[in-house]
Amino acid sequence: MGRKKGKGRSVKRNKNVHIEPDEVVNAPHSFVIHKGLPGGHTLELTKDFRKVMEPFTASSLKERKKNTIKDFVSVAGPLHVSHLSIFSQTDLGMYLKIMRLPRGPTLTFKIHNFSLARDVVSSLKKQVVVEEAFKHSPLIVLNSFSGEGLQMKLMASMFQNMFPTINLTNVDLNTIRRCVLLNYNPATKIIDFRHYNIKVAAVGILKGVKKVVQGKVPNLAKCNDISEFFSKASIMSESEAEEDPSNQVTLAQKLITRGNIESGKSAIRLTELGPRISLQLIKIEDGLLDGEVLYHDLIYKTEEEKVEIQKKREMKRNLKDKRKKIQNENKIEKDRKKEEHKEKSLKGMKKETESDIQMKKASKEAYDQAPVAEDDDREYYRKEVGEEPDQDMFSARPAGMKRPTKTFHSFKNKKPRLEENSRQNLKLRDKQDRKPFKDNRRNKPDNKGNKKSKFNDRDNKFIKKKGRVDKTNSHNRDQRPIGGKFASMKSGKRKRQFSGKKWYRFYYCLMNMYYILGK
Repeated sequence: MGRKKGKGRSVKRNKNVHIEPDEVVNAPHSFVIHKGLPGGHTLELTKDFRKVMEPFTASSLKERKKNTIKDFVSVAGPLHVSHLSIFSQTDLGMYLKIMRLPRGPTLTFKIHNFSLARDVVSSLKKQVVVEEAFKHSPLIVLNSFSGEGLQMKLMASMFQNMFPTINLTNVDLNTIRRCVLLNYNPATKIIDFRHYNIKVAAVGILKGVKKVVQGKVPNLAKCNDISEFFSKASIMSESEAEEDPSNQVTLAQKLITRGNIESGKSAIRLTELGPRISLQLIKIEDGLLDGEVLYHDLIYKTEEEKVEIQKKREMKRNLKDKRKKIQNENKIEKDRKKEEHKEKSLKGMKKETESDIQMKKASKEAYDQAPVAEDDDREYYRKEVGEEPDQDMFSARPAGMKRPTKTFHSFKNKKPRLEENSRQNLKLRDKQDRKPFKDNRRNKPDNKGNKKSKFNDRDNKFIKKKGRVDKTNSHNRDQRPIGGKFASMKSGKRKRQFSGKKWYRFYYCLMNMYYILGK
């Protein structure tokens, strides 16, 4: 036996770059899709919400009308997707459904008002959109979600689990660049959704010093010296001009931005990125878009009605399980019968019946006992008729011999049959290649040295005269006589002409015949 092949050294040295770290695998991933009626701004709002959920979301996901929720649930496991958000449009309004995969629960919100990200950014005086901020997940902040009731706990846990958790002991402040704020109003039961960009600015630094620290070139046009630029007391930073000190914090780490040092005071500034959404919780279901209704804001059920609904749901579930069990049993029985039929068919193909064996035996005996008759047609004709057959009546080839094979050389070469188009093309080509006839005898001198011939008189009549036009184009025609040398002579006046050489041959043959007859 050959040696069992293992991994080569190149494979062992290569590290699998496609293996994701545990932090990425354990982080909550999400799908954001839209369903329902077309129109409105559902698609744009879906794209803005995907931007909020980056980087742990499918930002370029393309869904189609024929895709169902089962399709997304089936691929959610291998892709580590834990949440599914659906924006839907109906005749009554726009809704947002957030569900935990793969078994629920499902929270249904009604969208009262919303503003797209492009509208929010365009309304700002100073627009700040940093693409580097979307490389890290945002910080989630919940306000007034500590009320009593099952729905409050479920909403708070659902929103918190949609974003990665933060470990306060080893968190890197440079990665916190965005913030998602959710504010719940107990009076109106409306949740305000906001999305901000976080900027940290140093506090207690003069504006001139801050520009130099940040690497900007100062404008010294109104100053006599660089010291005058720094010593101006009237120039203060924007953070010092603010009266509210609640936005100032003491940094525990050094940040990448200039001027923000460890244990130094810095101000936090928020710039809205959008979108803005006003939500209201309508319903909470136990399963994935199905199951027991745990909470409903518009419909109230008594305990008796809840028990009755639970019984109906239980009966429906039992009936479904029973049908599924019967279906599996029927499938197993069908596969068993199919295998038995297949085995019987294979055995029948291999086994011969007794009747087939007897028929084969009888045919073999009849073939062995039958005399071998000589296939001689001539002998049979002699016995039956009593006369000799004609020579051409039967083939001389003995019986049992094959006819001589016809080789390629036994066939005559035939001209290839041309189609009508190709024949016409050949005729046109022949006409183009044909050269006009030139009679060399016209310019031959006669015995007296004159360049005249019997054709000159005939050609003179085709010479153009004044006032006459040759309409028949006779001058350019082929002037050779049709039919050969004697075609121009009349049938009654044809004479046989012999040259001297021909007369000599004729005389020689005549003398030989005379000699033979006389002898």
